[in-house]
Amino acid sequence: MNIEELNARLVESSEEGDEHIGDLLQYLTFIMNGEEYGVDILSVQEIRGWEKCTSIPNSPDYVRGVLNLRGTIVPVIDLRVRFGLANAEYSAVTVVIVLKLKQDDKDKIMGLVVDAVSDVHAISESQINVSPDLGDNQNSEFITGLGQVGDKMLILLDLNNILD
Repeated sequence: MNIEELNARLVESSEEGDEHIGDLLQYLTFIMNGEEYGVDILSVQEIRGWEKCTSIPNSPDYVRGVLNLRGTIVPVIDLRVRFGLANAEYSAVTVVIVLKLKQDDKDKIMGLVVDAVSDVHAISESQINVSPDLGDNQNSEFITGLGQVGDKMLILLDLNNILD
């Protein structure tokens, strides 16, 4: 599935105005370091191909910079760096997922750089397992659960913790 097809599905999802299809929740999935991650599709504003950002001095290492998205300045986070994964070269399939969240009664728009976008999956709550306690691993605070789609396990992310 290419970026245009996924953006078209995002528009369809936002026009439906409800994240639930029956008792199903929809997740946009993407690949990083060979694993498939999912984010709530209602948080996704759009998907863009990778483009160079304007660097901001003294920002955390996982902040790649900012993009001007039709007049809105959007901070861009490299999720590989945020999760402490090995660096990878950006390629033709590297994308920025632009997310719109509400934190502390404020709307935030941020971009996540990921290796590649994958698909949209509808998952029932019964297919979502609680993530195991990983002790002091700080990455576990980013995970809301583990979704099962066929033979695949999706790592479902808590966007508010990632963007703090």
